[in-house]
Amino acid sequence: MSSTSNADLSNSPIPELGLTWQSPPAPIAQMLDAAPIPNVAISPNQRWLVEFERPELLPIAELAEPEIGLAGFRLNPRLSCPARMNPYRRLWVRSLEAGAERGEARSISLPDNARINFLHWSPSGDRLAFTLLEATGLALWVLDLPSGRTWQVTEAILNGTYGTPLRWLSDETLLCKVLDSDRGDPPQANLVPVGPIVQENLGKKSPSRTYTNLLQTPHDEDLLDYYITAALEIISLEGDRQRIVPPCRIDEALPSPDCRYILLTTLHRPYSYKLPAGFFPRRFEVIDLTGQSVYTVTEVPLIDNLSTKFDAVRTGRRGISWRSDRGSTLYWIEALDGGEPTQAAEQRDRLLELPAPFTAEPRALWTCEFRFRRICWGKDDLAMVWERWHDTRQIRMWRINPLDPTQTPVLLSDRSYEDNYSDPGLPLMKKGEQGWNVMHLTPDQQSIYFTGRGVSPAGVHPFLDRWNYQTGAVERLWQCQDPYYEWIEELLNDEATEFITQRQAQTEPPNYWRYDWRHGVDRPPQILTQYPDPAPQFAGIQEEIVRYERSDGVQLSAKLYLPAGYDPQRDGNLPMLFWVYPEEFKSAKLAGQVTTPRNRFSRPHYGSILFLLTQGYGVLDNPGLPIIGEGDTEPNDTYVEQLIAGAKAAIDFVVERGIGDRDRIGIGGHSYGAFTTVNLLAHTDLFRLGIARSGAYNRTLTPFGFQGEQRNFWEATQTYIEMSPFAQADQITAPLLLIHGGDDSNPGTYPVQTERLFEALKGLGGTVRYVVLPKEDHGYRSREAVGHVLWEMVNWCDRYL
Repeated sequence: MSSTSNADLSNSPIPELGLTWQSPPAPIAQMLDAAPIPNVAISPNQRWLVEFERPELLPIAELAEPEIGLAGFRLNPRLSCPARMNPYRRLWVRSLEAGAERGEARSISLPDNARINFLHWSPSGDRLAFTLLEATGLALWVLDLPSGRTWQVTEAILNGTYGTPLRWLSDETLLCKVLDSDRGDPPQANLVPVGPIVQENLGKKSPSRTYTNLLQTPHDEDLLDYYITAALEIISLEGDRQRIVPPCRIDEALPSPDCRYILLTTLHRPYSYKLPAGFFPRRFEVIDLTGQSVYTVTEVPLIDNLSTKFDAVRTGRRGISWRSDRGSTLYWIEALDGGEPTQAAEQRDRLLELPAPFTAEPRALWTCEFRFRRICWGKDDLAMVWERWHDTRQIRMWRINPLDPTQTPVLLSDRSYEDNYSDPGLPLMKKGEQGWNVMHLTPDQQSIYFTGRGVSPAGVHPFLDRWNYQTGAVERLWQCQDPYYEWIEELLNDEATEFITQRQAQTEPPNYWRYDWRHGVDRPPQILTQYPDPAPQFAGIQEEIVRYERSDGVQLSAKLYLPAGYDPQRDGNLPMLFWVYPEEFKSAKLAGQVTTPRNRFSRPHYGSILFLLTQGYGVLDNPGLPIIGEGDTEPNDTYVEQLIAGAKAAIDFVVERGIGDRDRIGIGGHSYGAFTTVNLLAHTDLFRLGIARSGAYNRTLTPFGFQGEQRNFWEATQTYIEMSPFAQADQITAPLLLIHGGDDSNPGTYPVQTERLFEALKGLGGTVRYVVLPKEDHGYRSREAVGHVLWEMVNWCDRYL
């Protein structure tokens, strides 16, 4: 427990807010401030391992920088970049070449207090381009990895407000979105309204989910134009600039793999006040390196008529991009069913391609019964495609021959995507001849390397397979073994005898290892990095995957955490927190599969409930709360009943295990987990307290679907009402801590959801505390706010649990 006992708090309220940020008790504060394990990237040429360091938590002063919310996103108007970025601060480079000294990393020299974003490898893999955030915006920099030298290519002229501001054209040139030097000051709002703001809908169905930061006025439209407008320039590493596209509203500019053409996407009016920018009209065209238009791919109107069904798509050409195995061949998808999943159709989607010079008729490569999901290109006569259908949870994997589309596609896998035990994984990718990623093939070109999580009843053990796509034979080349959780990061040769993995265990932090089996598989791997435990105060915590059963026979599981040194025989029952987040399933059998790795190195991050283990609490993390709807039944039609059954099963388990006390169990969650928490408090008296962070509690405020619910409010009125704990607020008697980010931009979880629930509970005489975190979004990112959230949670548990 924390140093303040329950007795001390029984007659003294938790201090009121409005003073200063509070810090959580030791050792939580020290763990929050520890340097995290670096992020790692391996260069496409496999010569370099680059480490990136950034703090997990930002000072709230950075979240308080100026920002504007427009068309569904937030931008920093002063810096011409997305608001609330968490940039990297430092870089190190390690050589992966044979003979290079292991374990040595070179620190890369950068300006003091560097803020690094938008990193991109050069085609050769020996250079890394990135932006540095300066006082006035984004400057272009380059790192040469062999020498370790960095240099500034441009002043702060890049526009990263929307989309990617830089891409390589060659090892010596980059394609950049550049601010217009003549754009002047931002448009000023007319303080005197010139008239009303009018919206109308003349009989057309235009449903939409609940989005935030949308356009609201004509002035907002002008601001959007101003901030996303950029010119397109080719910039050399010496800083020479060639403008090829004058200032316009650029979404993306994607060079073809051979860099002869650019797929240019631009935004156009009319805009919408109800939808984010991703639904706005767009023009897709191919231009050459002089900026001349070569081919118009499509012009997409405002997408305001999609149904809220999960497999609904727009009509026309979509998913437009370049084939990664060809120099300059476009591909795209077209819906054959009008994009409407409720319409009967034998075929739903079609995959087409069009090679340069884009004068021929597009060629169909494949049609599918379900909705197109993804494609992996391999070579001229080989690609892998996936189709999926949400209502049945079915997913199929096919091999197709793009060289001869008349050849019958070969079905390689047909399963429920809820069935993790049968997941064959995905192809490993490598840099192809065109410089883009293609499937990694064996030297004889007859097999593909696959990697996956390896989920099975025995646990989660990632694997590497060799899959002969001609015969269907699968050979397992490698699989991680207990006590490790380890997976393939990179194959270093086509024979799969050299590869890099990331390995961790319950007592070992994640590190990178190199395997070299060229002279036999008995050779032990060599460690490449030696990252220490970022939070040794957490060492000794007990963790395990536990299994138990719901009253209707559904198998459930959870991750059980117990404090270091805890002995149930000696110490008795613990006060416990359940941290929840339910999932929807179409199969009761598949809902019981265990997908959580038991060998993972667990350290708390951000506002994790696991921090409470240091205060003497037990934690049952993500106890199984499957919401199942088999056949034609929708899962949410029995949401409350299944939720209660799952919660009772979890309580019975910890009590029968001898570690939990029915009178000292709390429930908590974030987002949909918060919604679940309040529902359990409203419909049961199983829990002594609740902690609900950034949730939605009144489903009538999300009338066109939420989470896994596709039906709208008028199609499933009773379900929406029964699932809204706001409607049962008078039944909530347990103390409830409500926390919400003041600037939550997540669709559906407006801060008003928590505000209204607090007002209801206060009016009904409930025991409730409402904490608003200024400047915080749906996930909390500042050191001050995260520390305060943990302080609130510890105090609430100490007082009521």
